[in-house]
Amino acid sequence: MNMFVRVGGVAHHVVVEGAGPVCVLSAGLGMSWFDWDPVVPLLAPHRTVVRFDRPGHGLSAPAAVPPSATGEGHRIAGLLDALSLPGPVTVVGHSIAGFHAEAFARLHPARAAGLVLVDASVEEDARTPAAPALRTAAARGLGALLSAAGAPAALGPAVRRATVRLSRAAGGDPAPAALVRRCYRTSRVLHGTLLENTHYRAVAAELLALRERAPLPPDVPVTVLAAPDGSARWAGRQHALARRLGARYEAVEPSGHLVMLDRPDAVARAVLHARETPRAMPREG
Repeated sequence: MNMFVRVGGVAHHVVVEGAGPVCVLSAGLGMSWFDWDPVVPLLAPHRTVVRFDRPGHGLSAPAAVPPSATGEGHRIAGLLDALSLPGPVTVVGHSIAGFHAEAFARLHPARAAGLVLVDASVEEDARTPAAPALRTAAARGLGALLSAAGAPAALGPAVRRATVRLSRAAGGDPAPAALVRRCYRTSRVLHGTLLENTHYRAVAAELLALRERAPLPPDVPVTVLAAPDGSARWAGRQHALARRLGARYEAVEPSGHLVMLDRPDAVARAVLHARETPRAMPREG
């Protein structure tokens, strides 16, 4: 079922498939709902699978306000409310969306059945940058300048393709060319990506603060799926994240950053086993 629902006054593109307990899939910076395509057939026989585009991504409308950890956590709850899916749900967050998934579980603990963090962003010592309003204005100004120059139409799909190739172990972008053109030729997606990237540090810092005052529910299992790709430093940071959250750690190899494209089986397995995995005592703070 392909639809649009309004959350916070913004039209969000949502795709709902399958039946059973609910899982929500949220992709990383600049990615779209169709980047989960390889995972969905593995989950839909067992789960109600909800995919959505954040504002300024995929087919969703532009963002009304800059992103924040709290806002993104509430966005997932608002999306579930709009779909009449109260939960509890397993939330899968890839890359920057790992921040959002964790925020949801901390802000709405009764609605969280599990977390799967897919090569999630890690910022151990993030600090909120100064002048957020100026940063937002700069992102919007750059987006307007690039759009006026025709950059999205001329370069958007090619940049998307190149980014996906570099982020995979297998290489290549399996997304249909028509969908890539439909999304990435637009100034909307350029603006959305710039805005999220500009406020990345602020969202990370807000999540660190949220960890101090809103513990994860002890009965909610967490899995950290990491794609070290030969990087001992990245593997170490992902291990540290798993220890901090009391999570199960799994190195997914071979895989690049886009684990859902390289190893959809690992993502699906983590979701299907989420309710069966006891969580260790977290080492937060």
